[in-house]
Amino acid sequence: MAGKAGLKAGLIGIAVLLVWTVIGRFVPMTGVLTWVSLAVSLLLYAGIGVLAGLFLAPRRTPGKGAGAGAIAGLISGAVAGVVGLVILYIQMAGGGSLPGLSPEQAQQLEQLAEQGMDAKTVVALSSIPSLICVMGIGAGLAAIGGAILAAVKPD
Repeated sequence: MAGKAGLKAGLIGIAVLLVWTVIGRFVPMTGVLTWVSLAVSLLLYAGIGVLAGLFLAPRRTPGKGAGAGAIAGLISGAVAGVVGLVILYIQMAGGGSLPGLSPEQAQQLEQLAEQGMDAKTVVALSSIPSLICVMGIGAGLAAIGGAILAAVKPD
């Protein structure tokens, strides 16, 4: 069953991605480290898909592997994305700045606040499409990982 395998791999993926999300929020990553962090995140999603493919019963097919991987990627991406946003909002409420903003972008955000628009509202509205993209990319990469494993190791 692709659903059970995807759920099991998704729950394990949640734990892995939560650790990675917390590290990413509290360890300052700038320059090349930002790109390395992104690459590790993408590899983690593909690995979650591979894990979902491993949890499938033998006589795996690429279609079942992709389905299990997509389920696992959606589950882990959704939870890790929401937790990352909650941590971000907590950091902003505590007076912290948004990670990855250039000084010019921070100044534009301050100008919006001066015009009466709350910076937290702007971040909240821009975070919803970000969360959807994270879930989509996570599901896609995990589906690819699950399909490749199922094709390479059908038994």
